Amino acid sequence: MTGTVVRFEARKLAAQYRARLVLLGALVVPVPVALIIHGQSQPPRDTLFGRYATSNGFSLALMILGFSGQWLLPVVAAIVAGDIFASEDQHGTWKTVLTRSAGRSRIFWSKVGVAALFNSVAVVLISVSTVAASVLIGGRSELIGVSGQSIPPTRALTLVSLCWLTSIIPTLGFTCLAIAISIATRNAAAGVAAPAVLGLLMQLVGSVSGVAGLRRVLLSTPFDAWHGLLAAPRFTGPLLDGLVVSIVWIAGSLACAFVMFRRRDITGG
Repeated sequence: MTGTVVRFEARKLAAQYRARLVLLGALVVPVPVALIIHGQSQPPRDTLFGRYATSNGFSLALMILGFSGQWLLPVVAAIVAGDIFASEDQHGTWKTVLTRSAGRSRIFWSKVGVAALFNSVAVVLISVSTVAASVLIGGRSELIGVSGQSIPPTRALTLVSLCWLTSIIPTLGFTCLAIAISIATRNAAAGVAAPAVLGLLMQLVGSVSGVAGLRRVLLSTPFDAWHGLLAAPRFTGPLLDGLVVSIVWIAGSLACAFVMFRRRDITGG
């Protein structure tokens, strides 16, 4: 029965123009972004990989990854997740959706699963499109790593692709945060906008000196944990810390969301 509910939710999502536009944008938008950055007369020197972004495709892809983790991926995570529950409130369809054969628990986990799968696919599409466009535009020369070492092109392609894929877990954290906010507010606009604003605030707080302890527990921090993969010797401590932080945010958000959804009064809609 759960599989039937998941397929139903997936079909509803696939019919939404918003979802289609997100996936289309994930494939298309990285191309002009890479072209614009690569075409600059002076490379952006305020980031480690930005200084090589106009002459190296791998550095270009990593620079875009840094930007995406700060601003883009929290927004992408919330576009669908912030609406998947609230849309039922907006259209007053909870009485129709919730039946004896499809109770609240099945509906909840089916919607969560569909939102998580959608956002995982979106991140993969953004990753593939960005890396492919960056390498085609900027070339496949050796990548200068975090420690100043030269990384051969084949190895660099593997590492850059892996760096991009590490952003899936914190994106799922923002997915679950958006779900919790949308259930709490019953408002799609809040479910979409609030996680994006919170992500921005986390970035601002994390950039303040003297708050290293607080920065480690922010959901925005795991987006930067990939740097250790490009060091010599390689270190994975930040990745493991980021994984734990993301899981805590995911579990906490889903626990709150599930309790609120189970206690929800649907008699009004």
